[in-house]
Amino acid sequence: MNKEQDILKWFEGEISTADIKKRYPNEDFSVLEKAGFYAKQIEAPKVDARAALADFKTRSFKKDAPKVIPLQIKQFLRVAAILVVLLTSSYFLFFNNTKSINTEIAETKTFSLPDESEVVLNAKSTLDYNKKTWKTERNLNLSGEAYFKVTKGQKFTVKTAAGNVQVLGTQFNVKQRANYFEVTCYEGSVSVTSSQNKVVLKPGETFRIVDNKVVAVANANENAPSWLQQESSFKNVPLWQVVNELENQYNINVSSNNINVNVLFSGSFTHNNLNIALQSVTIPLKLSYKINDNNVEFYNYEAK
Repeated sequence: MNKEQDILKWFEGEISTADIKKRYPNEDFSVLEKAGFYAKQIEAPKVDARAALADFKTRSFKKDAPKVIPLQIKQFLRVAAILVVLLTSSYFLFFNNTKSINTEIAETKTFSLPDESEVVLNAKSTLDYNKKTWKTERNLNLSGEAYFKVTKGQKFTVKTAAGNVQVLGTQFNVKQRANYFEVTCYEGSVSVTSSQNKVVLKPGETFRIVDNKVVAVANANENAPSWLQQESSFKNVPLWQVVNELENQYNINVSSNNINVNVLFSGSFTHNNLNIALQSVTIPLKLSYKINDNNVEFYNYEAK
């Protein structure tokens, strides 16, 4: 009790700070010193020293537990999804200038370019170009096969993984598949540039690369590629390429184990009847086949 009375007297100025610290050297008076200092700066209301001491003794110095605001996960994900959609839409609306057209198995598409040139895209193919730069730089990127009827006086370049084709008012066909590249001119002339060669084709002429090798092709008297009439035609083309085209026109997977897929095939198959198409390919090569759902197996007569 004497200690509390001494602190009250010190607070009211009856005992000096040096004296109170001397009496109680192990006590920390820093908090009370600050309280006393600020109390002297305020004239009203006057501090009740006894009440201040009682409050000081009973005050809890424990920190309150922080409030936890639960995160609404569903709401957060909903807002995030909306932001993603808005950002994606903004990109395609304002920044993405690429026009892309693609086809699936057994599908063809006919469309016009900005200069009114006409394009027919064969099955399992993709073509794209930059809409913004089209007037000054007519570049097309092709993967697959397409037939072009170019407006007179309009120059543009068809780019593929195997080579580029530059044209000026003409009709031509470009085919670029895995390990196969072929360009045929039907009207006017086209310039074909590849890693192996650079040639200018006239009507009826074809430039072909198979497995990175230029292959000579005899001239043909045709007005357009046969696939425009739902028929794929081949002249001395490896069987594996014919098989690939069968898979592009029909929803099938062809296995050809134990047969020579490099044998050359000349002929055609329809896009409208799978059995007739398979017969058109296998009979001339003295092969047979069997169908199991979407799987087709080619085999030699002697093997079965």
